[in-house]
Amino acid sequence: MTRERVLTKRELNRALLARQLLSERVRTTIPRALERMAGIQAQYAPAMYIGLWSRLEDFARDDLTEALERRTVVQGTLLRSTIHLVAAGDWRPFALATRGPRHMLAARTQTHGLSEPELRAVAAALQERLVDGPLTRKQVEEVVGKGWLGWVGAYVDMVRIPPSGTWERRRADLFHAADTWVPPSGSGPELDLVEAEEHLIRRYLAGFGPASLGDIASWAGMTVGQIGPILDRISLRRFRDESGELLLDLPRAPLPPADTAVPVRFIATWDASLLVHARRTGILPEEYRPAIFNTKMPQSAPTFLVDGAVAGTWRYSAGRVVLEPFRSLPKAIMSQLAEEADRLTGFHA
Repeated sequence: MTRERVLTKRELNRALLARQLLSERVRTTIPRALERMAGIQAQYAPAMYIGLWSRLEDFARDDLTEALERRTVVQGTLLRSTIHLVAAGDWRPFALATRGPRHMLAARTQTHGLSEPELRAVAAALQERLVDGPLTRKQVEEVVGKGWLGWVGAYVDMVRIPPSGTWERRRADLFHAADTWVPPSGSGPELDLVEAEEHLIRRYLAGFGPASLGDIASWAGMTVGQIGPILDRISLRRFRDESGELLLDLPRAPLPPADTAVPVRFIATWDASLLVHARRTGILPEEYRPAIFNTKMPQSAPTFLVDGAVAGTWRYSAGRVVLEPFRSLPKAIMSQLAEEADRLTGFHA
């Protein structure tokens, strides 16, 4: 029996940075970048712009707004019932694969008011209204009731469309039926659940692997029991982390050396690389996690990376990016951060 290779935390860190396009900016299209990253969280619209700015060469704000208008990328409720920006070609498999988990989350979390049959009935009414065209948030709430959009949205595949959910108009207040906004491509057979689930997990491993069953389940909003049968259908490499836990990965996916040099990088709020499914990579040192995620903030704090790990937070205030390091940093590093902060200030301007 072949013994699995043990990957150090630093090797896992470098793998994550490379796959999340944080070890160097790349020259590629926005849809292709999103495919490689397995999408990007977009609850706060500017975060997806800054996330792409950190990863793509010569990225301008208008590039993403135009991609949304051209429908080559799309944003809507997907993983863990949160808003994600994905390539248009990933929307359908992501939506199909996460539909069941989204229903379960809504039924489990929504403990008062509407029953699940009532949620489904209201969702059907909303779906019927969307056939006639886009609806504003106010029009949606006339159908589902104020405060119920999040729960009903788990049962309706709809997207938020420009100009809403953009840098220029950040509020998500214009919605359309996903099948209308992102129609099926080609004339082949309709995508089935098995294919969609495999597609989703391949995207995750390409963007965040190597990973454990628990990591994959946490990101996908599924249970380990749901993930297991999907992984059984995929050809995978097997590794171990330093604690001995089994890690799975796609064949030939990049695994840079542990000593790979990486630049300073600025991370926007809600960046998925900081969530618990990537915990084993050490990108967010545990001593700093309470400062980034806590009950007093509805969203995570924007952060910056030094040598592949969070070393402080940043904020845009009074026309400039302000740095707040967690500890004293060498002058050379502060100089690099200042240069990157100046570029980010220009991006905001």
